[in-house]
Amino acid sequence: MTCTLGIDIGTFESKGVLVDQNGRILAEARHPHKMLVPRPGWAEHRADEDWWGDVVRITRAILATPGVSARDIACIATSAIGPCMLPVDAEGDPLMNGVLYGVDTRASAEIAELTGRIGADTILDRCGNALTSQSVGPKILWLKRHHPEIFAKTAKILTSTSHVVFRLTGAHVIDHYTAANFSPLYDVATQDWTTALADDIIGADRLPRLMWSTQIAGQVTEVAAAETGLVAGTPVTCGTIDAAAEAISVGVRHAGDMMMMYGSTIFMIALTADRVRDARLWYAPWLFPGVHASMAGLATSGTLTHWFRDQMACDLAPETAFATLAEEAAASPACANGLLMLPYFSGERTPLHDPLAKGAFYGLNLTHRRGDMYRALLEGIAMGSAHVIDCYRDVGQAPGRVMAVGGGTKNAVWLQSTSDFGGVAQILCDKTLGASYGNAFLAAMAVGLADPADIDRWNPAVRRVDPAGGPDHHRHYDLFRKLYTQTRDIAHALG
Repeated sequence: MTCTLGIDIGTFESKGVLVDQNGRILAEARHPHKMLVPRPGWAEHRADEDWWGDVVRITRAILATPGVSARDIACIATSAIGPCMLPVDAEGDPLMNGVLYGVDTRASAEIAELTGRIGADTILDRCGNALTSQSVGPKILWLKRHHPEIFAKTAKILTSTSHVVFRLTGAHVIDHYTAANFSPLYDVATQDWTTALADDIIGADRLPRLMWSTQIAGQVTEVAAAETGLVAGTPVTCGTIDAAAEAISVGVRHAGDMMMMYGSTIFMIALTADRVRDARLWYAPWLFPGVHASMAGLATSGTLTHWFRDQMACDLAPETAFATLAEEAAASPACANGLLMLPYFSGERTPLHDPLAKGAFYGLNLTHRRGDMYRALLEGIAMGSAHVIDCYRDVGQAPGRVMAVGGGTKNAVWLQSTSDFGGVAQILCDKTLGASYGNAFLAAMAVGLADPADIDRWNPAVRRVDPAGGPDHHRHYDLFRKLYTQTRDIAHALG
């Protein structure tokens, strides 16, 4: 039993990887799914079909690889998009679709009410985070108020990883890193659930049991083994959010390290020696006791590239559309011939925390081509990332080492623009599988097959992207920041 299995459920795709004790990839598989948007500002997944269904499909595909045996798997670790909100009944069956992380803004009224009632400073002190669309507590209150019939049947509120671990083991668990996003229901000082700030949301007994990410939550049940092909009794860790596992996959483990994840959203994790207290950023205990993490995330990033492909590049073959668009963007000069794009197509998370922010292309004229628009889109995301990096600098946490990971790193314009506008060098590692690979490493740690430092051997750094921005970039970025400020009232008036 010298192999470990890592599985990750993403916004649009799930991935799995089987590795040996040296980090060598033995088998991998992936499966796509859709993000459901039943109403503007809402974002959902089907918990059993998309989350658990993908685990079953991916596991069976990996185990069908010649030479692979389920009996060789020493441990399984999972991650998923998060934080999500999923009510389940006493049998653990979902009562509705899973409500996704900060891209779902349905609980804006509850956020405002709870913040006014409890006080922003109190929430930040006790929970480590301001209430935003990333917070699960207001979404539970939304459920209670808008669907009391579902809330009455709710035995537990799970998140995406919790649901997968439950289907594997029968245990209702959650790691501290994920739980810190359940504000105002998690106390960062005691590292425990609390109802002291808002006892009208839900009782702590209806929340999962708290654990650290590499603790063993349970073993694969006979039922799960029959569905997946895994061996009953195989250990399963508590798991975590996908971004944390992705950070692990590229060696983020020291204070001053930052992960820049290019996925359906941009997500950043910076490890710090002490807790960072700033309402623009999110805080959580890291995956292991005694380590701190400060996070940030844009609302729409890779999601925007999909939108642009589907709406503006219908003439291109789907399998080559992104490559063609990247070539067109590369042919446009830096700053996209004077075109600006605000990437707030689902509102914005950090640092604006403005669910009513709107996306926009500004400065269009009859000479602009599709390549200019796509470059402006990529640069808009890059400038949104630069805005966040400036926040880290403001609180004395300028990143010392930025590790870039995710599918978006394959886009040279996007990658270079982030370094140029953000003024940071980015390091890329050999393996780019991301969270699933990080999960395989966490599983190896959980059963003693790896130490934290072994990730540098498993996935060494191979490339560096240095900033090359000049005065034009500084001017463009300044105009980007002003464009949001000067159009904010109009965006809010649009509703």
